[in-house]
Amino acid sequence: MKNILTVLLICTGFIANAQKSTENLIQYVKPIVGTQRMGHTFPGATVPFGMVQLSPETDTIGYEMDGKYNPDVYKYCAGYQYEDKTIVGFSHTHFSGTGHSDLGDFLIMPTIGTLKLNPGTADKPHSGYRSPYSHQNEVSEANYYKVKLDEHNIIAEMTTTTRVGFHQYTFPKSDNAHIILDLMAGIYNYPDKNVWTYLRVVNDTLVMGFRQTNGWARTRTQYFAMTFSKPFIAHGYKNYSKREVYGGFWGKFNQTKNFPEIAGKQIRAYFDFKTNEGEKIKIKFALSPVSMEGALANMKAEARTWDFNKVKNTGQQQWEKELHKIVIAGDKETKENFYTSMYHTMINPTVYMDVDGRYKGLDQNIHKANGFTNYTTFSLWDTHRALHPLFNIIEPQRNADMVKSMLAHYDQSPENMLPVWSNSANENWCMSGYHSVSVIADAMIKGNAPFNVRHALEACVNTARHRDYQGIGYYMDMGYIPDEKDGNAVSSTLEYAYDDWCIAQMAKKLGNKAIYNEFSKRAENYKNVYDPATGFMHPKLADGTFRKKFDPLTTIGQGFIEGNAWNYTLYVPHDPVGLIKLMGGNKRFVTYVDSLFSFNLPDKYFAETEDITRDGIIGNYVHGNEPSHHVAYLYNWTDKPWKTQERVRMILPKMYKPTPDGLGGNDDTGQMSAWYIFSSLGFYPVAPGSDQYAIGSPAVDGAVIQLAGGKTFTIHVNNQSARNVYVQKIVLNGKPLNTLFLKHADIINGGEITFYMAATHQ
Repeated sequence: MKNILTVLLICTGFIANAQKSTENLIQYVKPIVGTQRMGHTFPGATVPFGMVQLSPETDTIGYEMDGKYNPDVYKYCAGYQYEDKTIVGFSHTHFSGTGHSDLGDFLIMPTIGTLKLNPGTADKPHSGYRSPYSHQNEVSEANYYKVKLDEHNIIAEMTTTTRVGFHQYTFPKSDNAHIILDLMAGIYNYPDKNVWTYLRVVNDTLVMGFRQTNGWARTRTQYFAMTFSKPFIAHGYKNYSKREVYGGFWGKFNQTKNFPEIAGKQIRAYFDFKTNEGEKIKIKFALSPVSMEGALANMKAEARTWDFNKVKNTGQQQWEKELHKIVIAGDKETKENFYTSMYHTMINPTVYMDVDGRYKGLDQNIHKANGFTNYTTFSLWDTHRALHPLFNIIEPQRNADMVKSMLAHYDQSPENMLPVWSNSANENWCMSGYHSVSVIADAMIKGNAPFNVRHALEACVNTARHRDYQGIGYYMDMGYIPDEKDGNAVSSTLEYAYDDWCIAQMAKKLGNKAIYNEFSKRAENYKNVYDPATGFMHPKLADGTFRKKFDPLTTIGQGFIEGNAWNYTLYVPHDPVGLIKLMGGNKRFVTYVDSLFSFNLPDKYFAETEDITRDGIIGNYVHGNEPSHHVAYLYNWTDKPWKTQERVRMILPKMYKPTPDGLGGNDDTGQMSAWYIFSSLGFYPVAPGSDQYAIGSPAVDGAVIQLAGGKTFTIHVNNQSARNVYVQKIVLNGKPLNTLFLKHADIINGGEITFYMAATHQ
């Protein structure tokens, strides 16, 4: 074992090097895409928070089968399944790690030989334009994807700017080379998903158009401009739409071959070339939420060159800048886990505006973002827990702009509500709670609030008082949501109580005593669904009695969304002290949490819940689904805080591995990864909306966090190892830290903290 002086010298050397680190950190980013059941992270190219996320699709599984939901489609939330043997093409929009899906816009596929406009099937790939491929010929890096399409002997390469996808296809010699643009393809697709598509051939290198879909987002319109590095020699279309009752007089033209435009619901287009051996045909494909001209302007602003490697390198430099915001010391696997997690946290939310600041708003009108970047893709049920708190440390300006985007959403909302789960000028209303208030409160309480804070409080209050949204009226009148009125009555009651506490903290900071009192009282509503007879949060009927038929292990039909009573009973992040008292005191509470980790949950209890899988469970603790993410840290409010350190260090290697199936659940647009980042650094935001972080057990050998204004927060970890998981002593800025909590100011003002680790707890 190294003596303390040696360790300190090593750490000091690391810190000096970290502050001027030029190490290539993207080398540690691995294409972790999920398990066979949960392949929800795409392996393609994107820049940080990019509008374009260019990635392969590996099948065409539809949302429905025989008029019903097809459960196999769930594997394709991100379009890519590692186990698949074929690639259908490359599309430009994706969600990363979600449990529901949409997007997959504008699929492109290069082919040679006989033109085939049908994608074919996985078992008969030669029947269509799809191609077999091998992982041996696949490369996935930050902002770069490469694969060999075996069917056609074509090398496909992808890179991006914020709003432009850049394709490079290396062809063999052929007189019949084609590039297919499939406007029918999509993720979670079904025959009527396309509302309308339009394509216009401007000249022999420029094509423009749009696609409007009715899916998870019911009025989503995406515009594009597509330009080729080489003129095509012919082009054509096929319209697969059912014959309309009335289609005008377009029959005067032959629209299928070399016609300048086409419109319809189900269209595939193709562009023909002659190629020499090894010839590269490049495509720039720009997106816009506003117009085709906006897409073209985005392309001209961001991708002025045809130098593929230059665009790739520029994007990778953007990733290096972002990844260097936290420089860690650790072994190769630790770095791979850490920087893959960093990468995942910076894919979403996504920029949603043109280079001139214009974007389509929730009211479907065109707006301009004045003084901020407008974002979309807010999976707030997930990301309020750790992703946005992480942004308040390493991406404060972006997070402030995200809050401004949420407030713009509120201003444009016909329902006068903040976002719940929003994307592309649409509110998707997915999941429960109104957790945008958590994000806003966290930013405000932590001093990252360059926005109208009184307007923000008004937006939060109006959202929380929206009586006809998911039981809020019952919640306001009765202090809980009756079981008969909502299938997620208990979990929604618990989530509303936490969000209401967040509103109370905002009101307190602004000196609004009336709002503070109202929402502080509402924040205690979690107590109304606790049943001391069963020891669980329990579905409660309108008459005030608890439901008799109740199974605390089952995840379906028990009043909870994507979880069971065992896990959700602990969902009171804003008042652990009150929860411990409610549950019978310290001894019983510790026994309860211990049992959560040690009890084996049989598969039958979560078989019907798509977002919970065996690989995301430890005992009965469901780490692969976010409501439990704070649970390991609750021991800090008991007399056995060392158990937090023990549990955190057990969870980290079990749930995160640098392998293709290395995540123990949905990444959910970065929340799983944000948990890893905080926990491996040694602290975690149990209750966003406070300025407090609970101490855990650092799993890195050291770290330097780059802060705004050139400040740094340095983490020294002495004697850290897989065995030495217990914190013996903490020194903050030269003084002993005699508490199990850090303040946000301790971090954001800069300084250093030193953890002294050992193999036994005190």
